[in-house]
Amino acid sequence: MEKRPENMNPAPAGEQVVTTNPDHRNGAIVILAIVAAVLALVLAAILISKAKLVHELQGEKDELTEQIVALQADYDSLSSDYESINSQLDSSREEVAQLIERIQNTDATNRRKIRQYQKELGTLRAIMKNYIIQIDSLNTLNHKLTADAAAARKETAQVRKQNDELQKTVDELADKVETGAVLQGRDIKAEAYNNNGKVVDRASSAVRILTTLTLGANNLAEKGPVRVFVVVTDPDGNILKNQDSRICNYGGGQLETSASREIDYQGNEVEMSIYLNNVGKFAKGIYTVQVLTERSLMGSTQFMLR
Repeated sequence: MEKRPENMNPAPAGEQVVTTNPDHRNGAIVILAIVAAVLALVLAAILISKAKLVHELQGEKDELTEQIVALQADYDSLSSDYESINSQLDSSREEVAQLIERIQNTDATNRRKIRQYQKELGTLRAIMKNYIIQIDSLNTLNHKLTADAAAARKETAQVRKQNDELQKTVDELADKVETGAVLQGRDIKAEAYNNNGKVVDRASSAVRILTTLTLGANNLAEKGPVRVFVVVTDPDGNILKNQDSRICNYGGGQLETSASREIDYQGNEVEMSIYLNNVGKFAKGIYTVQVLTERSLMGSTQFMLR
């Protein structure tokens, strides 16, 4: 019969002996170390990718800023002899300056804002190209008008004579008529319209001309019916007329006008408009519009048809 070793005690009934394998423990530690290393690598990759993305976005912002600053320089280099275009240029220059300020105050990671600024840059570029086209067209037209001036001088001599006489009469009346009693017109504006009632700048689309103005309030002026006349002169110096055109008895003489409208003036400010219809085809060039009553020349304006 075998002897049982003294140092070995039988396990109590119902209990199971649990043994720990050192190899298993070491394997678990290795796996955890590998997982931690992988996570560290993933985190590092994410941080590197984020830093790279931020760097790229900052590069996009810097490039966009450079483009806008270059566009600002292009706007500053544009110039025109026409007040209306200069006014529009000033407005666009202000928009460019505000865009530069906004992008400088925007984080490069704000992709929605950066994309918005890119679209605004494209719009401002398109507007500048349109300005260049307008300025070139006006310069070309002016050169042509200058070149044709000698040939057109004979045809426009009568119109110039009438204008000189009109101006002379206005000067004479200015010395005779009390300044406070003369009707004053302001905000004079003339535009061409098409058949759909839209403002156009092309001669081929124009069918009528609308002149708008405001008669200022004047308690010293004579109350009652007042007829306001417009004289529209085309690029060749001809006065545009239709079957409704009237003769204006001006300063003891008679002046052909293009259109007119009578209002009941009672000393208060009056906004009014005068249409010129049915004059046939419109020529390309600069049109001059004079506004007057039988007592005074209230002002003039110009517009161009391409």
